[in-house]
Amino acid sequence: MTGPDSHANSPLFLLVVLAGGVLFGFGLGFSHMVRPEVVLNFLQFSDLGLLFVMFGAAVVTGVTFAVVPRLGATAPLTGANYGRRLKSFDTNVVVGGAIFGVGWGLSGICPGAAYASLGVGNVPIIWALVGMFAGAYLQGRWRSYRAEAPEVAAGAD
Repeated sequence: MTGPDSHANSPLFLLVVLAGGVLFGFGLGFSHMVRPEVVLNFLQFSDLGLLFVMFGAAVVTGVTFAVVPRLGATAPLTGANYGRRLKSFDTNVVVGGAIFGVGWGLSGICPGAAYASLGVGNVPIIWALVGMFAGAYLQGRWRSYRAEAPEVAAGAD
């Protein structure tokens, strides 16, 4: 296979992805964001440490998105072109975001931190991970069902 996607399975690419994941998980653990009580305290406005972690991540991401595309037209490991992938702001985004927020508030942890939380011995978080996978699976089934359902023409009564 050739083309931009052919590098996605290369050992170097997978090693860089693994290193990024380890760095991300270490950062979450170091900042204590893998502890649900810290996240719940943030959601109750009693500890705003998560705000600083998120701000730091947003600054690094913003700088990266502004600078890296100017260094070259393609990503160095995959060869894919840089480009913006815009998603329309619609009801699916609002409803999905609300459901995600409720789940985050109930479990006290977001998906990335949930995986990292396993690394610090938070075994009960497996229930939240099972719930995340079940929700994603059910949403995928629902979306497939809606895509396959025949559309009823307006005024066909």
